[in-house]
Amino acid sequence: LYRCTKGHRNPQTRPPQYQITSNNVTGYLLFSLSTAVIGSLQFGYNTGVINAPEQKLRAFFNSTWMERYGRPIEPGMCTIVWSFSVAIFSVGGMVGSFSVGVLANRFGRKLSMILVNILAVIGGLLMGFSTLCSSYEMVIAGRLVIGLFCGLFTGLTPMYVGEVSPTPLRGAFGTLHQLGVVVGILVAQIFGLESLLGSEKLWPLLLALTVVPAVVQCILLPFCPESPRFLLINQNKEEEARKALVRLRGSEDVSKDMQEMKEESAKMAMEKKVTIPELFRIAAYRQPLLIAVMLHLSQQLSGINAVFYYSTGIFESAGVTQPIYATIGAGAVNTVFTVVSLFLVERAGRRTLHLIGLAGMAVSALLMTIALLLKGYSSLSYLSIGAVFLFVAMFEMGPGPIPWFIVAELFSQGPRPAAMAVAGCCNWTANFLVGVSFPKLEELCGPYVFIIFLVFLIFFFVFTYFKVPETKGKTFEEIARDFGGTLPPVATSAEAPPTESFHFVGPFY
Repeated sequence: LYRCTKGHRNPQTRPPQYQITSNNVTGYLLFSLSTAVIGSLQFGYNTGVINAPEQKLRAFFNSTWMERYGRPIEPGMCTIVWSFSVAIFSVGGMVGSFSVGVLANRFGRKLSMILVNILAVIGGLLMGFSTLCSSYEMVIAGRLVIGLFCGLFTGLTPMYVGEVSPTPLRGAFGTLHQLGVVVGILVAQIFGLESLLGSEKLWPLLLALTVVPAVVQCILLPFCPESPRFLLINQNKEEEARKALVRLRGSEDVSKDMQEMKEESAKMAMEKKVTIPELFRIAAYRQPLLIAVMLHLSQQLSGINAVFYYSTGIFESAGVTQPIYATIGAGAVNTVFTVVSLFLVERAGRRTLHLIGLAGMAVSALLMTIALLLKGYSSLSYLSIGAVFLFVAMFEMGPGPIPWFIVAELFSQGPRPAAMAVAGCCNWTANFLVGVSFPKLEELCGPYVFIIFLVFLIFFFVFTYFKVPETKGKTFEEIARDFGGTLPPVATSAEAPPTESFHFVGPFY
């Protein structure tokens, strides 16, 4: 995630300005980071929360339809309403991802997070009161608003975390966002248990629970500092930036941090910003842009959200007697392998891990198909559980985190924001298409539905093998040479500024 220590990976050989000292990590810094990561937890929670109460929601759609029209809802229409309720989340995320930069630069990182939490309260209340108002439209509207909230926070949280963290620890702390997401998914799956909030009466509370962390974060954020980088670079408030750093670092000597931010500001001012139309017009960017888009499509068209949105139904179809516990197990596997991947990505390389992940997911998709075909054999229900667990684990090994790593490294500071916006838009769009189409595809294809994802996974494996370069440890110039081209004359340094100057604009799932 970060390249500020490139060439100095051994802590004993880093230059003095990058040495990790006891002052790097203070209680105030950890408090600020933990408060910001509540937004990541929210994103994960709202991704996973819709899974467990599927049957309760379908029953609610049917009862509401009966009240209005005096007849049951047709199964096909019920599936359409259900899948739209799930997938509309991605539409909100798509809009939010494009709005992150404007909001964060206008209001600042801290105030933006406070304002965005208003959306979580609105969305949670809409879903929570849907049964009282006998309106399934409120569930759909609430999911749309929550998606907008999550799309904004997938940019705001990594941005804030990266900008308040010490340089030597920026990469490590940057992984807190991903960890917050997977923990949020696991929490949603646990609360979705029938014995907790997944019952017929309490499922609206399960969906509305997102209001609680939003309120907690709004209470805590005023005690956190504004991003020193925003204060210095965006607002030119040098003294306020210095005071914020003093509190975060626990030391009066913050001259090195201040100097680093000033140098970064100078680099940003000297490199021309590339717009999205220019990104498509300039020949040197076409191949890396194609790779960026394809990697993000591989993340979503792998079928991972079909599993996280609908895993309970998948396990039921495979004959699992307690599908919700299998779903929780998948969330636990997801969390563990997120941590594992953090240790592997700098050692094995991005391209290698992405290939391993795609291949593993393809095998898992084939095993899931076999399990669904032979669901009459009770012993094979465990095969579906193992296949889903392997599917999730292999996703976290490669297609989950890797596309974000590589896109950030394929582009220098000038074109990077535009490239991240395009990639993020493709990611959310594919997320929506999978979410809205999977229930209908499952009806049409039956046990063969995962063959669709198997074909996609094989295609993306072949593309990655022949087209995607290894970016670990390489400068942008070296990566450009891998494409057989040269950099357009917009950068002023051989290496792009540290990756903390960009922000994520799309989901990890």
